[in-house]
Amino acid sequence: MRPLVFVAAACAAVLSLALVGCGTGGYSSGGSQGSGKKLFVQACGGCHTLADAGTNGKIGPNLDDAFAQAREAGMTSDTFTQVVADQIKFPVTNTSTGAPGMPPVDQTLPPCGDATGQGFCVQDQDQAVADVAAYVGSVAGTGVTAEKPTDGKSIFQANCAACHTLADAGTSGNVGPNLDQAKPPKSLVLMRVTNGQGAMPSFKGTLDDAQINAVADYVSSVAGK
Repeated sequence: MRPLVFVAAACAAVLSLALVGCGTGGYSSGGSQGSGKKLFVQACGGCHTLADAGTNGKIGPNLDDAFAQAREAGMTSDTFTQVVADQIKFPVTNTSTGAPGMPPVDQTLPPCGDATGQGFCVQDQDQAVADVAAYVGSVAGTGVTAEKPTDGKSIFQANCAACHTLADAGTSGNVGPNLDQAKPPKSLVLMRVTNGQGAMPSFKGTLDDAQINAVADYVSSVAGK
């Protein structure tokens, strides 16, 4: 999932609409936070930082920062849920600032009936949107931090999934190279994760040396297998 594009004004607008439906997306309810967390890590974590999910994406807004001030001002998790659901269903794909936009929901949470190969997909798109929205709305900006992942696959899914395709991880991101096709050696993965290149940010300071080594081990051992 690429960037959720919103500002405090959007939160304020939704506050007045929360009881009758957010934007044109309708009122989002019935989401599962447990399912939403798993979906968020897989589909959104590569672009967004969210402490509770243990993700460190830098392409889109830091969701803890985006919601913390509004939460302190008294806005509720229910309001945030509506904002997130509306942004997923009706994203701003082309921003006025030139920053990366967010793709259509069929790319973010593709229905399994439309998916090809072994890429990430969801059985019920509407439910998946509700689940992700319920999860993000409940935890963003709360200060809750997830336990730091140590295995390479979990680290990859939390930080790289939205940008790279890797069959073993069940990811189908297309912002960066398809790693199954590229089959990068460990030395190259270490270099790219540590220093970044082009659109890919550096994860030095976000991931510690052991985590960088673990994800490099993982990618280089499973890519193209």
